[in-house]
Amino acid sequence: MQPFPSSSTYILANASVPLDLTMGADLPSPKADVFTLCDVLVENDTVTRIAEPGVVSSDGVDRLDLKRGIILPRFVDIHTHLDKGHIFHRSPNPDGTFLGARMATLNDRENRWSADDVRSRMDFALRCAYAHGTAVVRTHLDSLGKQAAISWPVFAEMRDAWRGRVHLQAVALFPYDMVVDDQQQFRALVDIVAKYGGVLGNLTFMGTAPDQKLERALDQLFQAASANGLDIDLHVDESDSPDARTLEPIALAALRNKFKGRVTAGHCCSLSLQSEIDRRRVIDRIGEAGISVVSLPMCNMYLQDRTAGRTPRWRGIAPLHELAEAGVNVAVASDNTRDPFYAYGDLDMLEVFREATRIVHFDHSDRPWLKLLGPAPASIMGLPDAGLIAVGKPADLVITRARTLNELLSRPWSDRLVIVRGKSIDRIVPDYSELDALT
Repeated sequence: MQPFPSSSTYILANASVPLDLTMGADLPSPKADVFTLCDVLVENDTVTRIAEPGVVSSDGVDRLDLKRGIILPRFVDIHTHLDKGHIFHRSPNPDGTFLGARMATLNDRENRWSADDVRSRMDFALRCAYAHGTAVVRTHLDSLGKQAAISWPVFAEMRDAWRGRVHLQAVALFPYDMVVDDQQQFRALVDIVAKYGGVLGNLTFMGTAPDQKLERALDQLFQAASANGLDIDLHVDESDSPDARTLEPIALAALRNKFKGRVTAGHCCSLSLQSEIDRRRVIDRIGEAGISVVSLPMCNMYLQDRTAGRTPRWRGIAPLHELAEAGVNVAVASDNTRDPFYAYGDLDMLEVFREATRIVHFDHSDRPWLKLLGPAPASIMGLPDAGLIAVGKPADLVITRARTLNELLSRPWSDRLVIVRGKSIDRIVPDYSELDALT
């Protein structure tokens, strides 16, 4: 690829652009192809025109010929855990199971999660995400006991420090039973979330079947969110247990409380294991309640159905094809990175989408799954302008030498260009040795 233009006005010529991720393009009616060949004009850090090759005058304007290379919008990662990230080197999962992950994380959190420790690991993770091309990150924050007062102010610092580079949202994560068992702590946490402009979360499956206690907790959660103008993002049924059926009670609670905010349910693993009749009923219910579903394919394949010496029998993912067919908003995301819940990953949404395509079978499908890189999760987060290549908006782009979807998904494209407000950024990721001091 030619050197990137140094001027503030330039043309990205002969670019392959996904029309499903483009807004305001001056192009013919969409074709059957995923990508359309075009020229992209950038002026003063803004995309000002997207047109057929040769239509935009190049007189006196720098021109970078992409030779059909694919341009994507910068990515949106809707479900991460920046506070847990990069502790695997000091607190590995002893056996790769969900219980092993919980115990290792609990021990690490209780003994090591100072403000400095959380801040250092968050910054490391965000530098990785930024280098890979991510523009928006939502992180869940463990918010039990003393940790809420530590992690939320650090998150606010990071949000300010990264403003203009990565847009950050945060969700309070805590077990659902705290809502009814410790109402004083719950009310204090709601105040913290409201103070920092966050999202209320919850972990709705703790090993028991749904009961009246869950219903009370959900009612109080929705009422607190309504009273404070907060959205809700839950960890739901991350299990293969037949008792993991809290998704339908969540939908019923949203309808019962006439909740007007956004509701997101992450994981929803066990929905794939329910009977066809039950699954259809639950999907219809969450569609009625307007709940969005986020699947975390890499993390759930790592944790679910793990037994020593036995090959796993299922993938641990939500039924995204059925959900999308029913009109439910769906997304995929990174989830954990290099911590006891997932030993790998680097907050690279292109990797997430590449692996999700193989795990969930996004290929051989007419659905616009490429939207899961940007506009789909952005819409769930209430960010309608994010995750798009849009005329009149900042040139926030990811450029690769891949020319087709098959080429895009066959390599990691570590030589991709990341453009932030029209300028090519330094894509060097931080060295793992930086984390040695945190051991």
